Amino acid sequence: MPRLSPVNQARWARFRHNRRGYWSLWLFLILFTCSLFSELLANDKPLLVQYRGSLYVPFLKDYTEQQFGGVFTTSADYQDPWLQKQLEDNGWVLWPPVRFGATSINFATDRPFPSPPSATNWLGTDANGGDVLARILYGTRISVLFGLMLTLCSSVMGVLAGALQGYYGGKIDLWGQRFIEVWSGMPTLFLIILLSSVVQPNFWWLLAITVLFGWMALVGVVRAEFLRTRNFDYIRAAQALGVSDRGIIFRHMLPNAMVATLTFLPFILCSSITTLTSLDFLGFGLPLGSPSLGELLLQGKNNLQAPWLGITAFLSVAVLLSLLIFIGEAVRDAFDPNKAV
Repeated sequence: MPRLSPVNQARWARFRHNRRGYWSLWLFLILFTCSLFSELLANDKPLLVQYRGSLYVPFLKDYTEQQFGGVFTTSADYQDPWLQKQLEDNGWVLWPPVRFGATSINFATDRPFPSPPSATNWLGTDANGGDVLARILYGTRISVLFGLMLTLCSSVMGVLAGALQGYYGGKIDLWGQRFIEVWSGMPTLFLIILLSSVVQPNFWWLLAITVLFGWMALVGVVRAEFLRTRNFDYIRAAQALGVSDRGIIFRHMLPNAMVATLTFLPFILCSSITTLTSLDFLGFGLPLGSPSLGELLLQGKNNLQAPWLGITAFLSVAVLLSLLIFIGEAVRDAFDPNKAV
């Protein structure tokens, strides 16, 4: 394992000194890891089935009912009481902790939807009969992955644009700033609403649109850093020695700009997750029926007689965003040399 440089060791020490941000990082990683393996924690299909001496993995492979002693050639419905008894009488079944998936409906309940929390549905069901805990797990995974991809794509574009403007200056910087001023004034939400009436929105379509209009967050920071460092003696010496512009930008100037850039990334990730949540809440996000934190917030708003929906959705979003804010504050302190440990 490579050893950290003294500078990075001091930064890591400052990060760990911020106990709130340090433990927030671990808690966020645990929650994100759990959401990545949502199929193992919440699924309407068993993880492992032993039937008449043979092993089956239903959550990975689709099996027909005939393979378990039924008469139909369609996919096995593991929520069917007859099939459950058939499996238990001829072997054993390993179920996940939550026996509902992202789109499962609890038809066995005797209460109208949305039903309150119970031993079967730990956080209750939503207005469509879906398990709230399962939809939170799957919705968190989609939200965080969307936020990470949006942050990565927009950061790369913003850093490159700011680097080119700050290094070359002149007309490139002038026309680049004018373009950003015009482009940043575009009503992104209205454009998404208009395009949603023409194109069925999905994960990749929303990601492309939000990247197209959200890559300007880091341009100003990187541009200012490049404008500051391009007149340093070691930069002028590298230019005099014939080092290419590409080598100067990526080897000598970009590492200095990345210090300021990294401090903004947790906050950009927080904003990216909020963007998808807001679009889902307004009904212009993921396709209907997709697990989403914003859609759960909307259900809580439309079903005030079921307070567990609104409370659960609010706590899920609040905890997730608060953890990212605390991590961002700790990263900011870690890159500030004036913060003593």
